[in-house]
Amino acid sequence: MTKITYIEHDGTEHVVDVKPGLTLMEGAVKNNIPGIDADCGGACACATCHVYIDKAWADKTGASTAMEESMLDFAEGVEPNSRLSCQIKVSDALDGLIVRMPESQH
Repeated sequence: MTKITYIEHDGTEHVVDVKPGLTLMEGAVKNNIPGIDADCGGACACATCHVYIDKAWADKTGASTAMEESMLDFAEGVEPNSRLSCQIKVSDALDGLIVRMPESQH
């Protein structure tokens, strides 16, 4: 299992174990993490799983695709380190990853 820390906009931290092979979004949903809505269920079609990736982890999470970049246009509060959590696969290399959530997904 890979330990991921999800931090809500208000600073509340949720440290959970996520099975490698799942996405960050699936890990959040399976662990009832508030702040990741995942309205489309992970199809990269809604931008309601928007997160901020800590800069130290950017290389390990990989580059965003053109489709992901297009969907981020619909997210609020997009920053250079914004990603859709449905597009990041969890692996052992992400053990200790910290992701922050925006104030709102809508």
